[in-house]
Amino acid sequence: MSIRAIKAKTFKEAAEVLGTSTTTVIRRFKKVANKQLVEGVRLPKAIAIDEYKGDTDAGTYQLIIANAETREPIDILPNRKKETIKNYLSQYGADVEIVVMDMNPSFKAAVHQALGRPVIVADRFHYTRYIYWAMDEVRRQVQKEWDKYNRTKCKCMRHVFYKRASKLSPKQQWYLQRYTEMSETLKVAHELKEAYCKWFDWAKTQNDVVEVKKRYLAFYRKVEETKLPAFLKAIQTLKNSQVEILNSFSFDYSNGFLEGINNKTKVMKRNAYGFPRFDHFRAKILLNLKYKGIGVHLG
Repeated sequence: MSIRAIKAKTFKEAAEVLGTSTTTVIRRFKKVANKQLVEGVRLPKAIAIDEYKGDTDAGTYQLIIANAETREPIDILPNRKKETIKNYLSQYGADVEIVVMDMNPSFKAAVHQALGRPVIVADRFHYTRYIYWAMDEVRRQVQKEWDKYNRTKCKCMRHVFYKRASKLSPKQQWYLQRYTEMSETLKVAHELKEAYCKWFDWAKTQNDVVEVKKRYLAFYRKVEETKLPAFLKAIQTLKNSQVEILNSFSFDYSNGFLEGINNKTKVMKRNAYGFPRFDHFRAKILLNLKYKGIGVHLG
């Protein structure tokens, strides 16, 4: 019954399959949760943190904490508030030396206040997307001035601006050339995106952080020369986390696995039409991940 309660989409579904009451299923579920999910675990040397949209009675967003080396989830906090994160890390993070996270300034402040000066590693996906957002903002602004056909077609073919130019098909290259020739601003924006990708791809293969930083600063100057507002805004955000971004090339850690966990969480939430109670949803997520290798047929 316990495994069925964990694996079922809802407690009601498990109760119907087992021929018992929902209350009984919940009681067995909570018994397993209390036994398996021990609170107050001392955090490891390297942790990864990320938020997800839970929509529970504890708040809209929750925060998941995982072991950055083993990629095993450790705990889920009821909200993403700075005080909540700071208090938790202060209580259980005495051994933490490395924190992998996105560029949320609230997270950064909480980590520093709780742990002193740990090594913060910015997740590559989270900071790279600022460049792509800038590219997209320029595209949307430029195409507003075009006729309906080109405006619609450019929107449909927007992926040609995001994909590496070297990986475009001949047809995609044709569209890229067509629209960058129609707008010098769009052409410059695309060149900046490509310049960033060239640096990023190169930096991932290097061990010389000094040279990585040198070329990174050169990209800043390139953006500043163009004076494109969208990209100036993007690099200002990157500058605020420059140390953490450079750390991502010195330490082999990523938050990608947490994105995978968060996607599974979204599926669980959607299948159950939401989990109003945070304690139930927290236990559901952690226990499902704990018993992910066990399959149960419910029907």
